[in-house]
Amino acid sequence: MAVCKLTYFNLPALAEPIRFLLSYSEIDFEEIRIEFEQWPSIKPTMPFGQVPILEIDGKILNQSIAICRYLAKKAGLAGKDEWESLLIDITVDNINDLRQAIASQAFDKNDESKAKKYVTLINETIPLYMNKFEYTVGENDGYFVNGKLSWADILFVAIIDFFGYLAKVDLLESRPKLQALKKNVSEIPQIKSWIAKRPAFSYDMSNNN
Repeated sequence: MAVCKLTYFNLPALAEPIRFLLSYSEIDFEEIRIEFEQWPSIKPTMPFGQVPILEIDGKILNQSIAICRYLAKKAGLAGKDEWESLLIDITVDNINDLRQAIASQAFDKNDESKAKKYVTLINETIPLYMNKFEYTVGENDGYFVNGKLSWADILFVAIIDFFGYLAKVDLLESRPKLQALKKNVSEIPQIKSWIAKRPAFSYDMSNNN
């Protein structure tokens, strides 16, 4: 049995999809949750100065999306063929593009540009992506790709609430297909068990550098 250790901040963000996928596969894992004030001293010890990292039997892996894809392949959630895998990867990349837009606004340290970005985010970016996601899930019998569960669905559900926290808006409001997707993924027994037992998150981002 592989020994897995996940290192990240006490936040969902980039690590929660990894936590969901490990839980889905019933892989036990240890967590190291970094406090923000610890980060300056820990950062130089991390690959490329970033987290999350997943350590498997002493081998350290970085890049959250690559880690998720690896875990998804092992779980049979990465597509039945190359075409289906491509569609899943496209969905994940689209979700990640939305994440980057939200993060760019939320962590902008210039008040003027942050305010301008927020107007665009709320009026243009979020409606564009979320409405397309709603349509896609509606066209695919409640999932993002080919009417069945994939790691794109798990990643989306794992991270969507944190998107809403950063953007200060309920991204699922008036989007019933995505609401149903969130409910269905959250009710998967292994994931439901993780949600019930996971430690409370710290959403105080004020000291995050």
